[in-house]
Amino acid sequence: MGKANVGKSTFFNAATDLSVQVANFPFTTIEPNVGIAFVRINCVCKEMGVMDNPINSRCINGVRFIPVKLIDIAGLVPGAHSGRGLGNKFLDDSRQASVIIHVVDISGSTDEEGKPVSLGFGDPLSDIKFVENEFDLWIHSLILRDWDKVIRESENLKQRIEYTISKRLSGLSISEQVVKNAINTLGLTKKPANWDKNDLLILCKQIRLTSKPIIIAANKADLPTSDPNISKLKRLDRLFFTCVSEAELLLKRALQKNLIYYLPGDSDFEIKNPGILSKSQLEALDMVSKVLKKFGSTGVQNIINHACFEILNNIVVYPVEDEYKFTDKKGNVLPDARIVSKNITAKQLANLIHNDLGKGFLYAIDVRSKQRIGAEHMLKNNDIIKIVSTTSRN
Repeated sequence: MGKANVGKSTFFNAATDLSVQVANFPFTTIEPNVGIAFVRINCVCKEMGVMDNPINSRCINGVRFIPVKLIDIAGLVPGAHSGRGLGNKFLDDSRQASVIIHVVDISGSTDEEGKPVSLGFGDPLSDIKFVENEFDLWIHSLILRDWDKVIRESENLKQRIEYTISKRLSGLSISEQVVKNAINTLGLTKKPANWDKNDLLILCKQIRLTSKPIIIAANKADLPTSDPNISKLKRLDRLFFTCVSEAELLLKRALQKNLIYYLPGDSDFEIKNPGILSKSQLEALDMVSKVLKKFGSTGVQNIINHACFEILNNIVVYPVEDEYKFTDKKGNVLPDARIVSKNITAKQLANLIHNDLGKGFLYAIDVRSKQRIGAEHMLKNNDIIKIVSTTSRN
């Protein structure tokens, strides 16, 4: 999400390989675009000395790309929380997000409305504040609606205030525990009936920080006015990655045409046959090469990986049915790479694969050691696991 005309759709195209309309004016994106991006990991196939045959993902020379869902919502403008610029709808589209990638025009080439201005005349740091503030005000409006009635209901039914608020925010997948933790973090010890609008706004911000963590994509980082703004962003001590989504998109297009060899997230690429490329194509790839040399990557893959593994604290496990051949019933080698919570147990993995496996769970097998592991055994990153159950899958 982010302000209009900061390169969100370009980032989305670059991350998903799915073409959506890109134009240089606000509200190009009206309906949310949903696509599949990929996290990048080193597959266990090389370690295990096998040629894998992925079903749910793809593996290229030992680099596995596992699909995740990415949603591109339309650009926000000041006042979006009150409906300006169709803002309520745009904010509503973000309710299912586990992590929010806030795409920012770090070059300062757009004003707060998303309209083009001369390079450096825009204020990306102000944009960061306003977009996050709009999100906080939107949550605030959901809680504040009939607040007096909410308080009375909570007191009459002797309900905990965190329970009452979480019911209001259930559509955002915000739990009672998240609300309780936010209240405790802020030290809101006075009775909820005595909370004022500012107390609630601060609470909403804390809830958002916990339930909808934000990673900043400092986009257009290759433009000459970006460096001073990147330095300012560093001083804010915020989580961000420099990003040149246009360069990643160019690489993806060249890759689709089989002009280069490149894996998303690489620090370099190889032109397969320079002789067949036009002058403009070579110049464009030279521009991308300079971006990679300066930043180490385009930043797009780094952002997706960081969101999935660092912010959400996930790991990858490989379920198989044959612990000796690392295959499923059809003989596919390492067919399934699953992104799961770091705290997942063997039985929880069984339930995730299929309810029947969980119901009849007996034990699991750590394929590397061939040892049996119990239901409550905590899995580790890159574990290869066989589930043994009394109940077969349908």
